[in-house]
Amino acid sequence: MKEVELRLFAELIKNSRRSDRELARELGTSQPTITRIRSRLEKEGKIREYTMIPDYVSLGFQMMSITFFTLTQPLSGETLENARQINREMMKKNPTANILAMNGMGCEADRVVIALHRDYSEYVEFVRITKQHPAVSAEYLKSFIIDLLDTSSFQPLSFFQLANYLLTTKGKPPGKK
Repeated sequence: MKEVELRLFAELIKNSRRSDRELARELGTSQPTITRIRSRLEKEGKIREYTMIPDYVSLGFQMMSITFFTLTQPLSGETLENARQINREMMKKNPTANILAMNGMGCEADRVVIALHRDYSEYVEFVRITKQHPAVSAEYLKSFIIDLLDTSSFQPLSFFQLANYLLTTKGKPPGKK
């Protein structure tokens, strides 16, 4: 990735609301150059979406859960699409504020879901519904619960450090030149 692209990424991560004119001024280049680079990065899928990080408590959420679980069988092809359809139907009946659901490994699990909950009873309902999914092994489901009302957080969710990391390492993994 070229340096101007990397610096643009970092600036957009810090604040995606800035205009191309502001970004050009910050990066020492022209506004048309920034617009062209941004458009290309969007078209290539390197910039997937623009968003903001809300104050979850002001939206009524008191908890965040990071839930680890395993599947009863590997999902691929038809079984994957079937599991997604079942999940869509379950979400229609019992909406959940999931912010991430991905495959992975560790903690004796192969799936992780990060979700927001208004209170403990909403979290318990989320766990109950998750265990009912036919693809989920109810034998293993563990959560780490975060109290969003706790004001002694070390570092709340932010991508500012990611932006600084990218700039510091020039976007290269540690150990690469």
